[in-house]
Amino acid sequence: VETIMRARNALIILAAGILATATGATAEAQPAPTARIRGTIEAVGAHAMTVKTRTGDTVEITLTDPLTVTTVKNVDVASITAGSYVGIATRTGADGKQQAIEVLVLPEAMRGVGEGSRPWDLEPGSTMTNGTVNGAVKATSATELTVAYKEGSQTIHVVPGAPVVTFAPAERADVKPGAPVFVTANKAADGALSASRVVVGKDGVAPPM
Repeated sequence: VETIMRARNALIILAAGILATATGATAEAQPAPTARIRGTIEAVGAHAMTVKTRTGDTVEITLTDPLTVTTVKNVDVASITAGSYVGIATRTGADGKQQAIEVLVLPEAMRGVGEGSRPWDLEPGSTMTNGTVNGAVKATSATELTVAYKEGSQTIHVVPGAPVVTFAPAERADVKPGAPVFVTANKAADGALSASRVVVGKDGVAPPM
């Protein structure tokens, strides 16, 4: 039971960190600058890892202790029902509709964190929307999710093949060369990167965020 609780708490901490960086500065405090790093791990040391980013650059990230490591696992889009809390990266389609690039189904403990819709850097012009699913309709070519948040709501089309994932526990040993990785790193004034949370790909599932 203790092991399960530790894993659950790690997932909550990690999810909070990811979603908090999506909201930007708050009225209470100005957070340190951050950088979202997506790529493949090239090397890992005792306190740092080297990542080749998706743009081809190589960066070194200091890993601070305690380090929280998690992964993602696929879930069926049909499991998303009214009341589910999700974070969805979208693009605007040629028809003007919001199309899901990826869907992250969040744990109940994260309900309300990062709520809203804002620019995201998964691809040019993309948006991240965090909110509660009010309705899920299976259409001919996509599943239509109505996602509500404080400022309003959006209908998002999830086409077959779009990644739909949730968090799952992982170990520090899973942070290894060749693994795909997503990191929200703190960026120092001199450009140095550090992170206390890592989302690593495992079992053929890469972090799609």
